[in-house]
Amino acid sequence: MNALIDGAIIETREQLHDTLAQQLSLPEYYGRNLDALFDCLTDLSEDTELRLVHGEELFAHLGVYADVLCALLRDACGENPHLHFIVED
Repeated sequence: MNALIDGAIIETREQLHDTLAQQLSLPEYYGRNLDALFDCLTDLSEDTELRLVHGEELFAHLGVYADVLCALLRDACGENPHLHFIVED
């Protein structure tokens, strides 16, 4: 499974969570917040790649939330060997 976080398109937290929920087929009960995202990501049993492109734009749109998101994604990768987070320039 693959998911693309495109900072050129994602301008709000809601767009971010909607995108991830759709691309990762997260359950309906997904709470659309970072704590819920971490729980869902660490429960994945399928090899999954999250790719961030246009990161500078994501940081411009989401500010500190983007920093926290990236830290969370790295932490989730440490918890789940099926998960991989890639940042592209």
